Amino acid sequence: MKVRSKDILSAIALGIIGFTLNSCSSTRYLKEGEELYVGPDIVIDSDSLSKKHKEEMKLALNDLLRPVPNTRVLGVYPNLALYNMAGNPEKTSKLRRWMRNKLGEAPVLFSQVDLEYNSAILTNRLENHGFFNVTIESDTLKTADKKKGVRYHVTPGEQYKINEVTFLNDSTPLQQLIYDAKNWTRLKKGKAYNLDDIKEERVRFDNYVKNKGYYYFSPNNLLVQVDSTVGNHKVDLFVKVKDDAPKPALKAYTIDKVYVFADYNISDGDYMKGIDSADQYNGMTIVDPKGKFKSSIYDRTIYLEKGETYNRNDHNLSLNRLVNLGVFKFVKNSFEISDSINNKLDAYYFLTPDNPKAIRVELLGKTNSASYNGAELNVNWSNKNFFKGAELFSVSAYGGADFQSSARNNGYNVYKAGLEASLTWPRLIAPIDFNPLTGHIPKTKTTVGYEFLQRSKLYSLNSFKASWGYLWKQSTTIDHQFNVLETNYVSPNNVTALYQEYAKGNPSLERVLDKQLIFGPTYTFTFTNTMKQHKTHTFYYRGSLDFSGNITGLVMGADVNKEKEKTILGVPFSQYIKTEHDFRHYLKLGRTSQFVSRIHAGVGYAYGNSTAMPYTKQFYVGGSNSVRAFRARTLGPGSFDPRSIDSNFIPDQSGDVLIEMNLEYRKKLISIIHGALFVDAGNVWNLSEVSDRPGGKFSGDFYKEFAMGAGLGLRFDITFLVVRFDLAFPLRVPYYEEGSRWVIDDIRLGDRQWRKDNLMLNFAIGYPF
Repeated sequence: MKVRSKDILSAIALGIIGFTLNSCSSTRYLKEGEELYVGPDIVIDSDSLSKKHKEEMKLALNDLLRPVPNTRVLGVYPNLALYNMAGNPEKTSKLRRWMRNKLGEAPVLFSQVDLEYNSAILTNRLENHGFFNVTIESDTLKTADKKKGVRYHVTPGEQYKINEVTFLNDSTPLQQLIYDAKNWTRLKKGKAYNLDDIKEERVRFDNYVKNKGYYYFSPNNLLVQVDSTVGNHKVDLFVKVKDDAPKPALKAYTIDKVYVFADYNISDGDYMKGIDSADQYNGMTIVDPKGKFKSSIYDRTIYLEKGETYNRNDHNLSLNRLVNLGVFKFVKNSFEISDSINNKLDAYYFLTPDNPKAIRVELLGKTNSASYNGAELNVNWSNKNFFKGAELFSVSAYGGADFQSSARNNGYNVYKAGLEASLTWPRLIAPIDFNPLTGHIPKTKTTVGYEFLQRSKLYSLNSFKASWGYLWKQSTTIDHQFNVLETNYVSPNNVTALYQEYAKGNPSLERVLDKQLIFGPTYTFTFTNTMKQHKTHTFYYRGSLDFSGNITGLVMGADVNKEKEKTILGVPFSQYIKTEHDFRHYLKLGRTSQFVSRIHAGVGYAYGNSTAMPYTKQFYVGGSNSVRAFRARTLGPGSFDPRSIDSNFIPDQSGDVLIEMNLEYRKKLISIIHGALFVDAGNVWNLSEVSDRPGGKFSGDFYKEFAMGAGLGLRFDITFLVVRFDLAFPLRVPYYEEGSRWVIDDIRLGDRQWRKDNLMLNFAIGYPF
């Protein structure tokens, strides 16, 4: 039976209509007397609070109320509709049971609401924030037939503020230590009373005294007494160590012995049996009977040393560094009092080794917006303890093919195969001993690799690369990567007469056939705090610098004005400076939605021995992670019209300058399904005019040459990966005549030919940015 696209679209339309109708009738399956709970409405009655403070209070209180009503989108209940559509799970298929239990939501009934419990929760939260005279009244809110909500009238009264903060000062060393640190307290006079601030302050003082040797101290040993009888809506705070604090908590300890059990198994009975034959290394007793690890790996991981005062920062730093070595499956640490009179502790590190060797095989299917479909096989073998010093040695082999599915370009397929090996040491192998005290150990990494690429009927490329560099993490949010030397040599082979004929007189295509020798340092700086989910605003920034042949060019006197390029082993070397910057802002709009904006820009400048940037180092736009309304590498440079050339092969537009901007609204729809609306803009330009790419030079009118597109997408977040589909169409085409570049008026979604010419479906793994 032949299935027409019209029939498919009709079925989809009917499904959407049915789903919407089912969503609207969300109460039809409720039993007699049952009512759907539509959620709370909180009203803040206060003359002393600002409008902004009221809104913030309302949002905070709303999150405390239970139960949480069914998910609602644009007035309908999609999750509840799926639950209802699935029917009786005992009499339906596995698919329907999955839809009911995984995607659907059971109806949240008004009978599940406990008004007294919710009122008590709201009162408690407000009192913890200094509103001691709060009153709360609740009313039933009937919104529709079989639907009910609750309105809470909250009158918080005037918020109490801190009048005085007093720290006890006596002769005990611990209390004196806390008293001496009172100037750094965050409990300040005039600040609003907040129980959360007091709890955080107890934790902060706990960390402070632990760094002074008080291992057994805890936040519960510190008492903050509150006196609210001062009057005038003020409180006095009195800070002291509790009278009944245990004796060990009142003592500062020093480290006595450090034991490292490098091959520990939780099933081991007497783990101390190997102590007599253990190695002694830099004050540590290392139990490693099979010699699995070099003792030197603990020099830069364990920072608690014999005779030193116990320090919580060094304690945590040691654990984090042992974990980040990557060779231990489990890391456990404990302390025991070895001398109660002289207040000494023994430190024990129990390390369970991970399997050092692993092999991973990946088979990938892929498609892209340049009409290519293909597959790739990757095989990776790694050893995480190659020289017994936590060195990571990795070898990867890969091969793949991309087939051009477009009828016009059929047969111009791409085949590639490669081999890459890398070795990473958990230290910096450099003249300067650089070892920042963070939980991540600085690393040295060297890489060598080879790739063969064959473009059918056109040419093949042999590419060799090697690098030596350093990676270190300045903090949890800042990363650095500095490659002292990064080399890439590219040599074309088997260039066909067909390609030579087509490329003749076209500098952009002739450049692909040039041998390339690129070498020099590169540096990349990355900042991100996107892991802080509680923040409303989070950021990501990645900036890089790439230099090639700079010093060599100076030494050899390279100059493009000279008749002949300088060469190394007969190959002209590239000389350029390139910088690239990627900035992203994530604005959290609620628990299930966010707004993401991005600016991506870069520039590369060739000089000295080079008249143009190497082809592999230029920028391009379009595709699934860029301006999604256009195919990859089909835009630019500038206002150059790609239709003016006979693109018998592969669209491949690139440039020296990149400016790209993206805006995207993301929202969770149902279960693992997320939706997105987006607008993209960008283009590439050349710094100088290229004869076969007229209109591509960067000028003061560059802003008139932006391409723009918009669209919507679906993302399936399966925890360990995100499968993404983005459908986009152009809003502005830079190679049209000025005055005709905006194409918004030409949008005809109902026109089949327009959809064929303009709609671009992007399939990708992961978010675009």
